[in-house]
Amino acid sequence: MTVAEIFECIMLICFGFSWPINVVKNYRAKTAKSMSLPFILLILFGYFAGVASKFIKLALEGTPLSYVLIIYFINIASLLANLVVYFINLRRDKLAEKAAVQETAEETSETQDTDAPAD
Repeated sequence: MTVAEIFECIMLICFGFSWPINVVKNYRAKTAKSMSLPFILLILFGYFAGVASKFIKLALEGTPLSYVLIIYFINIASLLANLVVYFINLRRDKLAEKAAVQETAEETSETQDTDAPAD
């Protein structure tokens, strides 16, 4: 493993520790309001580009694949978990919004019933 690969591993490990923490935080929040789909997708794209670079180096230069790929795949898995949590929380947000609209409609209906003059 080269010095460059060691530093790449350190960078990936630092990022890698943050993604599972983020998954748990977002799952516990039960809302997608603090999450950013474009951000998650951009980071995923970056990781896929990193993986692609390793395979391109293998094909063009004969550089053997390194253990760094394992860290890339672990990070990608964590980000995919974040993506799943995003859509779960988005669904929760939509259901909560629908319930709030329905509750408001019911309260409005009850208020109109009590305000109506008795015959």
